[in-house]
Amino acid sequence: MATILIVDDEENMRQLIDVVLSQSGFTIEMAANGTEAYHILTQQKIDLVLLDVMMPGEDGFAVCEAIQAIGQVPVIFLTARDANEDKVKGLTIGGDDYIVKPFTTNELIARIQAVLRRTGLVMQQVEASFLQCGVIKMDEISRKVFINEGEVTLTLKEFELLHSFMQNPNTVYSREQLLERIWELNYAGGTRTVDTHIKTLRIKLGKKSKEASDYIQTVWGIGYRFEKTI
Repeated sequence: MATILIVDDEENMRQLIDVVLSQSGFTIEMAANGTEAYHILTQQKIDLVLLDVMMPGEDGFAVCEAIQAIGQVPVIFLTARDANEDKVKGLTIGGDDYIVKPFTTNELIARIQAVLRRTGLVMQQVEASFLQCGVIKMDEISRKVFINEGEVTLTLKEFELLHSFMQNPNTVYSREQLLERIWELNYAGGTRTVDTHIKTLRIKLGKKSKEASDYIQTVWGIGYRFEKTI
């Protein structure tokens, strides 16, 4: 079963979630702040982070950005605030879901299982499977990307965007389609998060190869297409 890291400055909340998830078979680690969370993430394999937004010092958004720099670990935000702009910000910086307190036990477990399924972290280990387009090579099992034998470090959402593109080259996706496909969301809060992730993905690919960056093409007035240009 997956290992989940609970990051919340309120001990009572940590203990409550610990009891609920432990009874469902999850392995639990706990941290009261970002510093403790970073230490745990660098010491052991964590499959998902439950991250409180409103914490003293570094808030959950800052912690999430730092987590994304460590590796591809899915993050579900927990917050008492239901503001749409907070949800958009959380998803834009790399969050995978956003749960507003108070929440039911069934909702929490269902959201966790949905994210784990979506990110492929509950699949059995199988032999490596590769996708390749031009200079980009992707290992679908280890979720690693290489350009000219050099590894490109991507966040979870950046990887999922590139994976969708490489699975369906030459397909034009609208921003709304990508939002629904990658984030499984359909809301009226705008599609800025898609453009932000595409921009950072292009930058990271471009650092290894300008050719690779150019594979992601903007289709004006519609969205994006992945196409080998050379």
